[in-house]
Amino acid sequence: MKSVKPGRGPSAMGAMGSLVGVIFGVIWTGAAASMGAPAFFLAFGVLFILIGIVQAVYHFKNATGENRFSEFDITEDGEEPDPLDRRAQDDPERPGGGFRFCPYCGARSGEGFVYCAKCGRQLPEIE
Repeated sequence: MKSVKPGRGPSAMGAMGSLVGVIFGVIWTGAAASMGAPAFFLAFGVLFILIGIVQAVYHFKNATGENRFSEFDITEDGEEPDPLDRRAQDDPERPGGGFRFCPYCGARSGEGFVYCAKCGRQLPEIE
């Protein structure tokens, strides 16, 4: 079964964008401090830096990790596992179970559906 995964390229670009945001936050904070701006402006710069660091770490791990979350790459069964696969499996014991999800568009389908109601593609058979 094919799996939609977050792309390594978009994750790497997100990490680089976050680093640019951190640099902007450092410049903002330094400029605000040198001009004697109110504490609110300094706090904004520090918050910008912290959010940028968290985002950079998340995106870097997602770009380089084996078991990553992805929205853009479509992978085959043996290529790499999907960390969100347990949510999408047809498990009647799970709350809201008895449903399947289309591997092509992500739409939720009923238990006995053969074709996706949203994109019209044939759903893979459940093993």
